[in-house]
Amino acid sequence: MKPKNWDQFLKEVANDQNLKGRLREIFLVRFAYENWRKPDTEVWELAEAASHETYKKQMTELYSSFSSEKANGCPELDPRSKGPGKFQILREWLKDIKYPEWKQTTTMPTFTTFPMVDTRTPIKIDSPIYIPRPPIESDCCQTILKPGALIRIKAPEKMGKTSLLKTILAHAQVNDCRKVYLNLRSAESAMFSSLDKFLRWFCANISRELGLKPQLDDYWDEELFGSLVSCKTYFQSYVLENIDRPLALGLDNLDRIFEYADIAKDFLPMLRYWHEEANNLEIWQNLRLVIANSTEVYIKLDANQSPFNVGRQVKLPGFNLEQVLSLAKYYGFDWSENPEKEEFAKDLIDMVGGHPYLIRLALDGLAYKNISEDKLLAEAPTQGGIYSGHLRRHWDNLQSSPDLAEAMKEVVKSDNGVQLEPSVAYKLESMGLITLVGDEAQPSCQLYHRYFADNL
Repeated sequence: MKPKNWDQFLKEVANDQNLKGRLREIFLVRFAYENWRKPDTEVWELAEAASHETYKKQMTELYSSFSSEKANGCPELDPRSKGPGKFQILREWLKDIKYPEWKQTTTMPTFTTFPMVDTRTPIKIDSPIYIPRPPIESDCCQTILKPGALIRIKAPEKMGKTSLLKTILAHAQVNDCRKVYLNLRSAESAMFSSLDKFLRWFCANISRELGLKPQLDDYWDEELFGSLVSCKTYFQSYVLENIDRPLALGLDNLDRIFEYADIAKDFLPMLRYWHEEANNLEIWQNLRLVIANSTEVYIKLDANQSPFNVGRQVKLPGFNLEQVLSLAKYYGFDWSENPEKEEFAKDLIDMVGGHPYLIRLALDGLAYKNISEDKLLAEAPTQGGIYSGHLRRHWDNLQSSPDLAEAMKEVVKSDNGVQLEPSVAYKLESMGLITLVGDEAQPSCQLYHRYFADNL
């Protein structure tokens, strides 16, 4: 039977041993309970090593980190020995010696030892409150290392898109790629005044992030070749030629460009074209794209030109019960073997649709504001509840756009969902207020359904 909290134990061992990058990943995979009885010939692929030989070298380095010569090392582990039993020696030491010690000294975290986390900022993967949603992370990290990769992340705001995107880029960097993160929300409105101006902003910012001096004028001729060809020439002949490794490029909040139809109808097919160029020119295999957007594009694109029907698609789901219980432990709540507490967790998931940000707000309220569970759920969709600030922000946004307010009113009045004008549906979905089932819009969770039904 798997030792309780074994995965958390392994992570803390990795931290204590200062294991980083590939060594940390190899350690967590090789010593995962489900891999104990698997031979190395199976595990090296699970660990996403470049080859079996690379994996063996990494394991040798790993054993050295735990050798008997190191402080707090395994007394019986000699990494210089030629025998095959080093894995069993280290595993048994971890299981029989270190794990009981850890279990005895580990106490449930409380807000006095774990400070409040800013719920407004993306969560880093090494944060104790980063909750993975397997197999999404491992699949994406494996995909980004493939030549010409394209990963598309879609989810409403505050569902974890940015955290996942940055996790993928960090994994690419550890695996010998250059990385660039570009948030389209950081571009001022003036940059969207024309396609040419936006593309120049796009290329200049990527160059700067790579430490390359922008040389746009040496490759750009809008009048003779047009902006799209100039952009491709610059990217291929200057950017990709001047870096010695693949480039993992993350474009966050891509839906910002949906608001500028004249630019979007050229820029989005350009991304598709660049992705497909990997099949024709070797140099384009060095571009690996990760794009994140909150909603479907509502601009009509030819199916053969859209970047949204190629590559790997990732839709981020809400947290399930296991993930909520795991996050709750950070706040000092051990609900996993308490039927009543698990029932509350299920009710909370039903209320907010498992939305990670809203789950965290609830746990913040329980841990730091001494709100009772019954009160939290009863007052959740009200002006005085834990979500009051969050709901008022959405309320203010709807009041400033009467067409959105009217559309949301129709959605919460309907029992079966309603069809909305595409641009309105796009905006409500990007806010996270609705989900689209086919062409039908429905409230994304009970919280929004009940609040807006009462207030609109």
